Amino acid sequence: MALDLAPLNLSGVEDKRPVIIAGPCSAETEEQVMDTATQLSKKGIRIFRAGIWKPRTKPGGFEGVGVAGLAWMKRVREELGMLTATEVATPRHVEAALDAGIDLLWVGARTVTNPFAMQELADALKGNDVPVLVKNPVNPDLELWIGGLERINGAGIKRLGVIHRGFSSYDKRIYRNLPMWHIPIELRRRYPNLPIFGDPSHIGGARELVAPLCQQAMDLGFNGLMVESHSTPDAAWSDASQQVTPDVLDFILEKLVIRNLSQSTESLEVLRRQIDEIDNALIELLAKRMRISREIGTFKREHKMTVVQTGRYTEILDKRGAQGVLCGMAPEFMKTVFEAIHEESVRQQIDVMNK
Repeated sequence: MALDLAPLNLSGVEDKRPVIIAGPCSAETEEQVMDTATQLSKKGIRIFRAGIWKPRTKPGGFEGVGVAGLAWMKRVREELGMLTATEVATPRHVEAALDAGIDLLWVGARTVTNPFAMQELADALKGNDVPVLVKNPVNPDLELWIGGLERINGAGIKRLGVIHRGFSSYDKRIYRNLPMWHIPIELRRRYPNLPIFGDPSHIGGARELVAPLCQQAMDLGFNGLMVESHSTPDAAWSDASQQVTPDVLDFILEKLVIRNLSQSTESLEVLRRQIDEIDNALIELLAKRMRISREIGTFKREHKMTVVQTGRYTEILDKRGAQGVLCGMAPEFMKTVFEAIHEESVRQQIDVMNK
């Protein structure tokens, strides 16, 4: 199904890369909202974001200030001339946000996962011309992401875009949410005119990862960035570790390299980013393998077994070598790789045995 798209046409925002949406994870107090927005405005940021309703994984956490925060967003718009943006998850949110004059809405990853919720939002949006950005669903399902876009588009919303915030994973990993860059790349291939915003804050989950993730998004031709920025991030009521100050954000944006979009999606930079993604996946898989090795070490300790089982080691080298050859890799290379992996596995098991 083709999407009927129109340019975002965000009033007062220059139509050039990157379009920056910035602000705190959550609107906490009126003072915090105005202080952060004022600092960002002085840095040239024209779109201010803040979470009014915050979906939390478990009850008991800070779930947002609710409609009271919309009045603070209105002050940002009136006093600083910034556009305002917030997340909506229910028809009631949509109604309240539009009544308050919010300029840009986005739909969160948890909501996008639920087609029923997406249809309810679409129904609530009918008859409005507000731009809407749709985050990728929590799980890596491109068709589900596209389905959410189709529902919103079917309600008459033509000013559509997406936010790539990464995908959840159970295992310990470098990123809070795996980037899996090939998914937004495929989305861009299918819908070349669909604006894509990178969300380095939620992908990285740590402020030191924000800068390189911003650059990766630009290298892949993304149209903009949504970055969480807080006047005092260490004191933030939610997601403190992934927020940066307006000064740090300004430094990150000053250092961004904006590459030529005339290159094809199979440019050298895109290919390198794909290698980066695979390397990250390899590291995470190796970490998982070493965790299992430690469990094996515990079993051997409890059953008074030796760490090195030579028969098993030989079996691994022979089988993996043969598999590597079938996949076009040299047997010597496979032997080197799995000898190194086995050496680290042995070290992990010895550490467990000595505890």
